[in-house]
Amino acid sequence: MRRTICRLLFILGCLTGCGSLSPYAAAQINEIVYASDYRIDPDRLGELRIEIDNLNFFKNNEFAGEFIKGYSLPGLWVQPKGVYYPLANLKLELGFHALIYHGTYKYPSFAYVDIATWKGNQFQKGAHILPYLRAQVDLTDRLSLVFGNIYGGANHQLIEPLYNPELNYTADPEAGLQLIYDARKFRADIWLNWQTFIFQTDTHQEAFTVGLSSRFKFNDPGSTLHAYVPVQGVIQHRGGEIDTLTVGSVQTLMNGAAGLGVDWNTGHPVVRRVNAELDVAAYYQQAGTLWPFDSGYGIYFKMSADIRDFRVKAAYWQCDDFISMFGSPFYGAVSTKEEGLTFQKPQLVYFGAEYSKSLGKGFALGVDLDLFYTLSGNSHHPTEGLQPYGSATSFTIGAYLRFNPSFLIKRF
Repeated sequence: MRRTICRLLFILGCLTGCGSLSPYAAAQINEIVYASDYRIDPDRLGELRIEIDNLNFFKNNEFAGEFIKGYSLPGLWVQPKGVYYPLANLKLELGFHALIYHGTYKYPSFAYVDIATWKGNQFQKGAHILPYLRAQVDLTDRLSLVFGNIYGGANHQLIEPLYNPELNYTADPEAGLQLIYDARKFRADIWLNWQTFIFQTDTHQEAFTVGLSSRFKFNDPGSTLHAYVPVQGVIQHRGGEIDTLTVGSVQTLMNGAAGLGVDWNTGHPVVRRVNAELDVAAYYQQAGTLWPFDSGYGIYFKMSADIRDFRVKAAYWQCDDFISMFGSPFYGAVSTKEEGLTFQKPQLVYFGAEYSKSLGKGFALGVDLDLFYTLSGNSHHPTEGLQPYGSATSFTIGAYLRFNPSFLIKRF
C-alpha cells in the first residue's frame, strides 16, 4: 500500500504543479461539468430559445479484486430542446435526450439504472432516445417547483457512497416531481423520480425513488470557517397495486446518511479551500428479499483541497452489511462481479485528483483520476463459505467536455 500511496502522491504533485491556471475557475467537476443551473433568469421573460445541452465522456475503469469488473465508457449524451419563458418565474422546456456509446448501435428502450430483475425486451437502434419535458416555476426567490424532467444527478449533491458520479453520464434523466429550497441557513432538495410506469396486466413492476438531500448551515458558506450538517436519504419502491407478479413482488429499499462538515475558505490564491466531512450511512431493506442483508451501516470520512483549478481528494470507508442502491460497489458489502459473494466489514481507502475549468459561458472541461485501495479481509460465498481475500488497487481515469449553447429565436 505504501508504494501505491507514494505513486499517487507523485501524480498529484505533478498535476498541481503544472500548467498556467486561471484563478477564476473552481476545481469541482460535479458543479462545473455535471450539474445544471436551475435558477430562472427573470430578464428572459417572453423569450423563445433553442438550447443544445451535451456531455462528451471517455472513462476507463481498471478494477481489480472481487467487488466489480472493469469496463470503459466512451460516448456522449445530447439534449436538443426548445425553451420558453412565458412568465418571469416560469420556464418550459421540450426536446429529447439521446445517449450514444461509441461502437454500438442497439440500446434497450426502457429506463436505465436497475429496475428489479426485469429488463425491457424492446430495442432502439442508433441511440437510446427519450422525450425530454420540463416545467419549472419559482414560487418565491428561494423555492422552486419542477415537473417532468427534474434536476438530477450531481444537482442532488449526494455523497459518493449513495450516488456514483458515473451515473451523471450513463443514467436516464430523472423524471417526476422536485422541490428545491435554498436559503441562507438551510438548503433542501426533495424529489420523486418515477423510473418505471405500469399499465393494467403489465408483467413488470413499477419503480420509483423518493429522495432528500439537505444541508443545515451554521453560518455563511463564504465565512473563513463554515460548518454544516448534511442529511440525505433515498428510498426506492418496486411493486405497484396493479403489479401482476405475486411472489416477492414488493420491494422497498432505503439508503441514508447524516454527518458534519467543515469548509476552510483560506483566501489564499493557490490553496483556496479545504474541506473535511464525516458521515454515517445506513441501509435498510424494509420489504422484499432482493438483497442478502436487511440492514447495515457505513462510516465515511473524506477530505479535499482546492488548489487553483485542481481538487485533490482522500477518503476512508468501512461498512458492515451495507448496500448502496446507486453508489459504486466499492462502497458496499456485496460483489457485483461474482453472484452470491459478500464481504465482512470491508474497508476502502480512496485518493483522487480532478481538474475542471469553465471555458466560457456554457462550456466546461473536466479530467479526473481516482484510486480505490480495498483492504484485505474475509468474504463469504454460498457454496465455499468463509474465505480470506487480498487487498487490491483499482483506478479510473476520465475526461469530459460539456457544452450548452443557447440561441435566441424570438422575444414575444
